[in-house]
Amino acid sequence: MELLRKVYADEDRARLEQELEFVAVITSQQELDRVDLTDVQYIFSTWGMLPLDRGQIEKYFPQLEAVFYAAGSVQAFARPFLEAGVRVFSAATANAVPVAEYTVAQIILACKGYFQAARLYKDHHHGAARAFSEAHPGVYGTKIGLIGAGQIGRLVIQMLKAYEVQVKVFDPFLSEKVARDLGVEKTTLEDLFSTCSVISNHVANNPQTVGMLHGQLFDLMQPYATFINTGRGAQVVEADLAEALRKGPGRTAVLDVTLPEPVEEGHPFYDLPNVILTPHIAGSMQQERARMGHYQMLEFFRVRNHETPALEVTLQMLSIMA
Repeated sequence: MELLRKVYADEDRARLEQELEFVAVITSQQELDRVDLTDVQYIFSTWGMLPLDRGQIEKYFPQLEAVFYAAGSVQAFARPFLEAGVRVFSAATANAVPVAEYTVAQIILACKGYFQAARLYKDHHHGAARAFSEAHPGVYGTKIGLIGAGQIGRLVIQMLKAYEVQVKVFDPFLSEKVARDLGVEKTTLEDLFSTCSVISNHVANNPQTVGMLHGQLFDLMQPYATFINTGRGAQVVEADLAEALRKGPGRTAVLDVTLPEPVEEGHPFYDLPNVILTPHIAGSMQQERARMGHYQMLEFFRVRNHETPALEVTLQMLSIMA
C-alpha cells in the first residue's frame, strides 16, 4: 500500500476517485476470493502486480476492460490479459526518463575519465588522476555508442543533442531512415565497441538478448573506453567483461545492473578498481515514481474520453520490448 501511495500521488488519486469507485487493494491470490470484483472495469497497479492466468482473469474480472500499470516492463503479467481481450497500458515511458537522465550523466562523466580519476586522486595523488583524465577525449566530438534505440535509447539520443557528440547505434529494428531522422549512425556491435569512447547498453531484456555482449566485443574496447549497463545483467557475459577490464585497466565499467543482483560475494567486480557498481538506481526512485502514476492517470482519461492512447501495449509489442 505504501508503494501505491508513492506511485499514485495524492492529487492524482483524488482526480481518479472523482470518476471511479475503488475497491480494496489486492495484494495476494487469497484476497481474490474475499472481495467482489465482478464489476471491476479497470485495474491500477504498479510493481508487485499479481500474475494471473486467463482463467483467473475471466473468473474474477469478467467486466475488466483495461490494466493501467504504473511501472516499467509488463512482461511478467501482460500476455494472459491481452489474450483475454483486456487492454494493457505501461508507464515504461515514464520510467525511461530517469534511466536516460542517469545514463547521460554517466556518459558525460565517462568522457572525462571521472570515475577512475576520482579514485586515483585519493589513492595516489593529483598528478596520477590528472594524467588518467587527460587520456580521455572530453565531450566535444566524441563518439558515443548506444546498444538499443527503444524508449530509453531514444531519450538518451534526444538528451545528447545538448552536447556536441557523435552517436552511433546498434539496433536491428532501427531503419536507416529513422536513424537519419534521429541524427545517429546505425552500425554493427563490432564497430560500436571498437570506435566509441563510451558504450551504453539499452537493449530489450528477452531470451534473444541473453549473453549478447561477450568477450569478443569487450576485447575491442579502446584502452580508455567506458561500458555502461543500465539494461540487464543477463545481456552481459560478466566473466568476459571482468577479463577485458583486467587486461585493460584503463577501461571502465559502470554497472547499475548485474546478474544476480546484488553481485555475489567474491565476484571479480568487487576487486577490480575499474568497475563502478551502483545498486540499480537508474530507474524511478522516491518522488520520481509519481511520474509513472501521473502518466497512467492521464492515460485513463484518454481512454475514457475515446482519445488516442499513448502507452498501450499489444501482443505484438511483447516480442520486442523489455
